[in-house]
Amino acid sequence: MLILAGVGAGPSGDFQSIATETVGSGGSSTITFISIPSTYKHLQIRIHDMPSANHNITMQFNSDTGSNYSYHNLSGNGATVASNASAPDTLMYLPGTSGGLTFPLVVVCDILDYADTNKYKTVRAIGGNDNNSTQGGVAFRSNNWRNTSAVTTITLSGSFAQYSSFALYGIKG
Repeated sequence: MLILAGVGAGPSGDFQSIATETVGSGGSSTITFISIPSTYKHLQIRIHDMPSANHNITMQFNSDTGSNYSYHNLSGNGATVASNASAPDTLMYLPGTSGGLTFPLVVVCDILDYADTNKYKTVRAIGGNDNNSTQGGVAFRSNNWRNTSAVTTITLSGSFAQYSSFALYGIKG
């Protein structure tokens, strides 16, 4: 699914809707935001995922499939805690589902200084789901894209079922 991003305006710190998408029948394996304007300080992606099976949510910028990414993860489910990291990697990981969880997952992902061409890009994400009080989970992830290019395209990959929704916001600086 390809989504053309729009342009918004507003005062400093204001959230402006750039693009939204709801997955239709048959699901989708990718959501791509294209032509992201460079007029904001930061970006935020909000995901309401309706998983039909376990899956990771991965992200890449500007179609970069090189080993230019890294991540750190801290997660827990009320019974166990896990942490891990990866570098270099060919993509970034956002919180996803595991352990047979097929209940809604919510993720909020901030992309800091996405248009600044003088630094690498930092991403922070928090996500969680509830399995009717039986082993829900929460995860915190930080990611890094070791590239100074402005982010103009974001591709999210996973196994997105019908009614999963995605919203891209710009945050004025």
